[in-house]
Amino acid sequence: MSLTLSKMLPLNSMAPVFLLNDVTKGLQVSYDKVKGKKGTLVMFICNHCPYVIHLREKFVALAHQYLTLGVGVVAISSNDAVRYPQDDPEQMRSLAIDMGFRFPYLYDETQEVAKAYDAACTPDFYLFNAKKKLVYRGRLDDSRPGNGVPVTGSDLIFALENLIGNRPQSDIQLPSMGCNIKWR
Repeated sequence: MSLTLSKMLPLNSMAPVFLLNDVTKGLQVSYDKVKGKKGTLVMFICNHCPYVIHLREKFVALAHQYLTLGVGVVAISSNDAVRYPQDDPEQMRSLAIDMGFRFPYLYDETQEVAKAYDAACTPDFYLFNAKKKLVYRGRLDDSRPGNGVPVTGSDLIFALENLIGNRPQSDIQLPSMGCNIKWR
């Protein structure tokens, strides 16, 4: 597993639009379809990355919690499913069902959406406000596989709570770390 840092898309960037297939429902889903009243969390993940697997239960629980508080949530996988078949749409569908995702899990087959977001690794988190402006990008917390730090979600929770409470975001935002997106 190669460690890659997120590229940190500039704050206040507008949310790139997308229209991707939801692997669980077979429907095309856009940013506007998933956006929440308070804002939107876009997560770049995949099925096989050890960093994603390490954090997955926590970010799924947070996604479900904040969905009820007016934050739209979407997960996107942009990995090359030919070279990484565990990340193909059918495997994505199985994972989403097994984990009980209550948010769309989208497949970015062309990888154009990952490029538009300047996504570099999995997991990579982007939080946009109700006006579609980027207010947070980076890590869930400082836990990594094997570092002994408990998974708390503290960094993302802080950003989500600031979003919900209409408070300013911290200027200190640390990049996510994980496996590189598997480019074609």
